Amino acid sequence: MNRPVGVAGLSHLGLVAAASIAAKGFHVVAFDPDKDLIGDLGRMELPVAEPGLSELVAVNSQRLSLTADAEELERCGVVYLARDVPSGDDGTSDLTVIELLLDVVESKLSKEAVLVIHSQVPPGFTRRRMRPGRSLYYQVETLVFGRAVERALNPQRIIVGCADPGIPMPAPYGALLAAFKCPVHAMGYESAELCKIAINVCLMATISATNTMAELCENLGGDWSEIVPALRSDPRIGEEAYLAPGLGIAGGNLERDLATVRRLARETGGDDRVVTAWLGHSRHRRDWVLRTLHGQVLAKTKDPVVAILGLAYKANTASTTNAPALALIENLTNCGLRVYDPVVPVNGLGHPHAIGAASALEACEGANAVAIMTPWAEFRELEARDLAARLSGRIVVDPYFVLDGTACREAGLDHFTLGRPPSSSIDRRDGLSC
Repeated sequence: MNRPVGVAGLSHLGLVAAASIAAKGFHVVAFDPDKDLIGDLGRMELPVAEPGLSELVAVNSQRLSLTADAEELERCGVVYLARDVPSGDDGTSDLTVIELLLDVVESKLSKEAVLVIHSQVPPGFTRRRMRPGRSLYYQVETLVFGRAVERALNPQRIIVGCADPGIPMPAPYGALLAAFKCPVHAMGYESAELCKIAINVCLMATISATNTMAELCENLGGDWSEIVPALRSDPRIGEEAYLAPGLGIAGGNLERDLATVRRLARETGGDDRVVTAWLGHSRHRRDWVLRTLHGQVLAKTKDPVVAILGLAYKANTASTTNAPALALIENLTNCGLRVYDPVVPVNGLGHPHAIGAASALEACEGANAVAIMTPWAEFRELEARDLAARLSGRIVVDPYFVLDGTACREAGLDHFTLGRPPSSSIDRRDGLSC
């Protein structure tokens, strides 16, 4: 391909797309109308925290032309519209910024250029944006926070929505897709737009089943980690199934897709009750930490202090969209809080008694309990005996099993984690002293 590839919209999705396309040997015109953002990117000040992204951008900088001038897109043979779609806490998408950016991009493209909508849009959007004489495609985005670079460089498959999937793709677009050396699934616009949603709905079903059974393990003396290998050996479930118990869904993408399914089901006379149940169960599991803290500390302690380790909704990202930590903090109105996250700033939490700490151990100093709300790698390096030396209480709420349970027990700590009874209950059952 002699003409460069354009990427419009340099948010998380667009930056990853531009850098990964450049890594495959293509020259990329990376456009965003925000001049300040372009200036920041030129100084390697990226607006997102994503493992490997800054390195990928730096290594391929000679093939990345950053610009706030939309006229530069006119020389591109293929142009991706790849801005992230804003969504509210209820999962409702705001397509205004996508529509406006698409208008700008379309006005600058040459007649023979291929336009690819890469932003996640609801069913019907791409067909509605068809224009006479324009070669338009929809390519499903598969961005996963914390693993975006890996997935962009080595996709398992590429899903493409076409006006007519029976017609071969234009040569420039086909050559670009071929560079990623993976299967390409071509289908109609609406099928492709629904495909990403279907993937997330199936994922949500697995998450809900996992959390339901993990909760039974907690209450009945089972150990979910012992059950998981047997499930993975069943080909109907599989080695790659998402079987890690968690605090419900967060991050925005799953919420958005479930909101879309509910809306479409209601508009078309479908049944959305299973989705409603999943969302209800997700909220129930999100509050697991709050229920545990209430039963072990809040209801028993005057003026309690809780250490919160982690604010991001998952490790390796600075995103706090629908993060369980923020929901927990919002409900701990009568507590003192000492908060630490290695990436997310602590200021601006809006809690009257929240104090930022410079480290995880500093946050634990004098606290009655600690809740590890994000499984950051550095938290896995914490020693239970060091936590015990700083805590004034003995409660460790560790939903993601970051710490070693045996080490916590030996340090005199009560360890609460998802998918198994607390260490204090196991100790009593086995006749051991805490």
